Amino acid sequence: MLKTRPGNIKLPTPDSELEKLAKEDATAYPYRIEDYFAKPLASAFKFSPNGTYLSYKEKDENKKNHVFVKNLETDKVTQVITEEEELIRGYAWANDSRLIYVMDKGGNEDYHLFAIDVDGKNQKDLTPFDGVKVNILRNLKEDEDHMIISMNRNNPQIFEPYKINIVTGELKQLYKNEDAANPISGYEFDKDGNLKGFTKLRDGVYIDLYYTTDGENYNVKKELNWKDTFSILSFNYASTNPDEAYVLSNLDSDKTEIYLYDLKADKVVKKLFSNDQYDVSGLALSRHRDYQLDYFSYLGEKRHIIPVSDYYKELHNKITTKFPQYSYSIADKTDDESKYLIFLQSDKLYGKYYAFDAKNNTFKLLYNLRPQLDENDMAEMRSITFKSRDGKTIHGYITLPKEALSGVKVPVIVNPHGGPQGIRDSWGFNPEAQLFASRGYATLQVNFRISGGYGRAFLESGFKQIGRKAMNDVEDGLQYVIEKGWVDKNKVAIYGGSHGGYAVLRGLTKTPDLYACGVDYVGVSNLFTFMNSIPPYWKPYLKIIKEIWYDPEVPEEKTIMKEVSPVFHIDKMTKPLFVVQGANDPRVNINESDQIVEGLRAKGVDVPYMVKYDEGHGFAKEENTIALYKAMMGFYAKHLK
Repeated sequence: MLKTRPGNIKLPTPDSELEKLAKEDATAYPYRIEDYFAKPLASAFKFSPNGTYLSYKEKDENKKNHVFVKNLETDKVTQVITEEEELIRGYAWANDSRLIYVMDKGGNEDYHLFAIDVDGKNQKDLTPFDGVKVNILRNLKEDEDHMIISMNRNNPQIFEPYKINIVTGELKQLYKNEDAANPISGYEFDKDGNLKGFTKLRDGVYIDLYYTTDGENYNVKKELNWKDTFSILSFNYASTNPDEAYVLSNLDSDKTEIYLYDLKADKVVKKLFSNDQYDVSGLALSRHRDYQLDYFSYLGEKRHIIPVSDYYKELHNKITTKFPQYSYSIADKTDDESKYLIFLQSDKLYGKYYAFDAKNNTFKLLYNLRPQLDENDMAEMRSITFKSRDGKTIHGYITLPKEALSGVKVPVIVNPHGGPQGIRDSWGFNPEAQLFASRGYATLQVNFRISGGYGRAFLESGFKQIGRKAMNDVEDGLQYVIEKGWVDKNKVAIYGGSHGGYAVLRGLTKTPDLYACGVDYVGVSNLFTFMNSIPPYWKPYLKIIKEIWYDPEVPEEKTIMKEVSPVFHIDKMTKPLFVVQGANDPRVNINESDQIVEGLRAKGVDVPYMVKYDEGHGFAKEENTIALYKAMMGFYAKHLK
């Protein structure tokens, strides 16, 4: 019996029609869509912990990305993991002889954890449970045959921690999460696999931090609102105090800051790092050097690394002196820190991997992920700052094609980000923006209120403003770049995914005269059906979702929900729309896209509708991604030129 396909199978536009749409983008350009979106021939480079092996993904002629391992002493290469129908969503070294990887089915996000030996033998599905999602919580360096995972095996709404043997698959449940109404939402394990604490939801909107000093009894240390940030980044293993930890907190500030904190005494030991303008986000420790603190990091206009240890100051100086024009990150390093994988990127460079030999102080280019894209041909991404109509400072980015730099007003694609809460756009190589620039379009990305990284007040100012003031910020950003003389106000498209897809539909119904057309990618169209179709593991957090979005149980907010749900305002949608959906999307159900397409077609509007039945919340398979952007560029050529 054939499996029933999700959604209304009569709605999707035939591939032949979408291919015809793609042909609207008929001009010959220096770069093809494949140059931006075909997966690199090799990617995801990693060292084995001891540095004997280098692993990487390599694409074959069928666009399958297999994992290979190269012995750096003998140069022997072995294909270890074979990608077949389902994609390898991620992989890592578990220890020096075994790798782990995760796969789901068609983008449904019910991940299984697999393990395999370095020679490609002894492959095992460690979590062979249907309808169960696995999260990797901790790799145990001190116990290399085990790791800590969580699964919603006993109840689809809640996750519980397990210690799993990566050779045999033997499972040991470490703690029970039995209160589905008030579930444990996060677990804090130390480097030895001991459960030191956990955060537990209370009454839907409060979060209590439990902590143990004896390994058995867990007591409440913090009673928090869900809007508070107080999270353990790492325990301070360099200290003789086992209860000392590095903590990210905004309890005493608008921006998140990093503290050294005594969890047993429940007090700050020392404030370590903060920034007046931005939330700080992370730090790095060196296990090899007895957990010395190496650096702090935060995301401002660009990513910033602030070295702390003398060792890392020297390493940071070597990297930034060698590659001053690029942003870098440490993609991997060996346990003894003799070898580093340095990943370089900029707004014009997709990415290069360099190997740094710390003993010989040498850099070696391993791989340029997209050598076909000449940096000199790529467009610049500029940061922008403007005032919203109610006086709030808003940040964002604009990517301008070369024509705009010579004074020509160009068409612009407004691209609101997904999330929306706590998410933000950032500086770096954006394949979409570069593709758009190659066709003469600017790309505007606005970090509207509710975006993350700019402090608590800015984040919370967007709560219950989705589709309203948050949308106003996007419109004000558009007005700003129009006034700067960069873009043509009569040639504006709006495009986005997830919440960004919702923003497309909202924009085309709220201010239809601003836009020439829109592309909705896995976007919400009806806030009522969206809240009724969330994944089971989101349901305990429904009160929080309602505090971010709106609460249909409150009459005034129910009215607002109807006002900002595009499906109820299809009569206002007068501009061309292209809708894209992954049929297995667990976050934004296909019904969200079906509703808007059905409504428009009932009005006699021809709306192209691309549905891929082997995808979820965003396309992951190369052939589907290429088909999407070909049709999208044809759509823009037809309606935006």
